[in-house]
Parts: sequence; structure tokens; C-alpha cells
Amino acid sequence: MNITIRQIQAFLQVATLGSFTRAAEKLHTMQPALSQQVRDLEAELGIRLFDRTTRRVELTEGGAEFRNIAAKIIEELEAAARNAHDLAERKRGRVVVAAPPLLAAAVVPRAIVAFGEEYPGLNVRLIDARSDQIVELVRTGQVDCGIGTFHAGEEAIASTLLARDNLMVFCASAHPFAKRTAVGWQDLESLPLVTLTRDSSIRILVEVGYEAARIKLVPAYEVSWITTALAMVEAGLGIGVFPTYAWAGAQALNISAAPLVPAITRDITLITRAGRTIAPATSAFARFLRQATDVSTPWRNHVKRADSRTRASSNGSKRLP
Repeated sequence: MNITIRQIQAFLQVATLGSFTRAAEKLHTMQPALSQQVRDLEAELGIRLFDRTTRRVELTEGGAEFRNIAAKIIEELEAAARNAHDLAERKRGRVVVAAPPLLAAAVVPRAIVAFGEEYPGLNVRLIDARSDQIVELVRTGQVDCGIGTFHAGEEAIASTLLARDNLMVFCASAHPFAKRTAVGWQDLESLPLVTLTRDSSIRILVEVGYEAARIKLVPAYEVSWITTALAMVEAGLGIGVFPTYAWAGAQALNISAAPLVPAITRDITLITRAGRTIAPATSAFARFLRQATDVSTPWRNHVKRADSRTRASSNGSKRLP
């Protein structure tokens, strides 16, 4: 069956106006062309749609039944076209984003608020999950995008850099580090450390820092969530080494933080499903995620300056290779 939208539109106009001439005028076409479209439609359907008299064109029984169906088809197509246009103009739609708990708390809410102010017709749904879960959610299309730190080269995943942050040392406000503008990795030697478990990408970076500084990492406590670790740091159970954005989750606590130098950085990336066009709403939301990530990592420039000062000093401290 080869029925076109133009044929259906021609039929509906004739049915509404009761005249081929007026329908042709309404559609800005010639009457012979419109009449041919209706004849072609009748041929495809195998029924007569109109009874034609010298005074009026009237629907047949089959034509009346087909009009009800055809009108719904055109209405749904017009609605779909409006929806697509609105989405392209970022006026309506929904974005589903997945983020690890700390980023979900420290970055995404700020992005949602700013996004909603500019695009009030677009909604955002947030799912907090582990990094490996986020990759799978994106890969299977259950979410539109994910943010976090992920392994390079994940299959069927495309990534875009949002920001780079640095590892910092967190300590109770009474700790000697609280008065420091920067802390060297060697200064962590023999201090009790509250760290994440080894399935965390953050823990791996911490181990890299300790190894490069040639000091031994012996955790005093190992926990799964940064929020738990920060609470233990506040209680004075040890220091913690976490990404810059953890500072957003620590501001309500009696905790201080200082950049670690030389700096070790990690990428915060936006991931989407590879091979798929990014929806306009998701693309728009990514811009706000980038802005929120920048606001949430205010120490990055400070870390760079402190790193430069440390490298220029001549106090005999070992530097990371």
C-alpha cells in the first residue's frame, strides 16, 4: 500500500468543505491535481470515498469511516511534528542523567536549577549509581547521559570532558594541615588515612600518589562512600585524600582541605551512547553540567599555583616523577 500524506490531506479537505474546488483553493493547489490525489487514494484503498453530484460532494459510508481514522492519523502526525520542533528548540522534553552519589549531590542539583530557569519545559531525572552501573545504564539506553570518572575506551560509549579536578587532603579543623595552603605527598607518610575501598577509581589514584612519593599506604579505615569517609575525617580518625569536588560535600562539616602537590588530576566526563545523535535537550543540559562542575571545583587554579610554588622551592622534598 502506497498512501501519501498529501492524499490524506486532500481527502480530508474535500470531506470538510464538500467541494473539490474549495479544497484545492484551501490547499493552494490545482483542482485536477487534487482530484487525481483523491482518485489515487481510492484506488489504493479499493473503495469509493465520495459520491459526486453536480451540486455537492458527499462521503460514502466507507469514506465516512475512513475520515475518522485519517483525521486521527493527521492529528497525531501534527502533534509529533510539534513535539519534534519543540524538542529541537529545547522547549520541552526530558533528560535522564546518572551520576555517582557525590557528584549527584555536589554538581547535578546546581545544573538542574540553572537548566530549569532557562528551559522550563524540560525536565531532568537524576539517578545516583556507581560508576560501573552508570556505564551500563548509558550503554543500554536507560539514561541519556552519565557523568563521573570512567575508564578510557569503554565499549559503545562516547565521552566528553567536563572538567579536571585534583586530589586534595582533607583533615579535621584542628589538624596541623588545616593551616597549610598546600601539602606535599611526602607529608602524608605514617599519618592515619581514611580511604575508599580498592574498587574505587579514587583509591587507585591515591595509591599512585603514595607510590610515586615512595611512601607506604596503610589505611586506618576503608569505606565505600566519600560521605562516610568525610564524617570519619571530621571525627579526627585520620586524614583523607579525595577529589576537589568532595569539598562541596564537606563544607557543612568541621573540615579543612588543602591541595596536594605535585597535583594529580582526574577527568570528570560526560558519557553518552556511542553512535547515537545526542538529543537537543541532553546537549543543552551538558552545558549546564559543565558550568556546575566548574563552580564545584573552585580550588583547581589554587592547586596549580601551589604546585608551581612547591616545584620552585629548594627544601629538598622529593617530587613526583
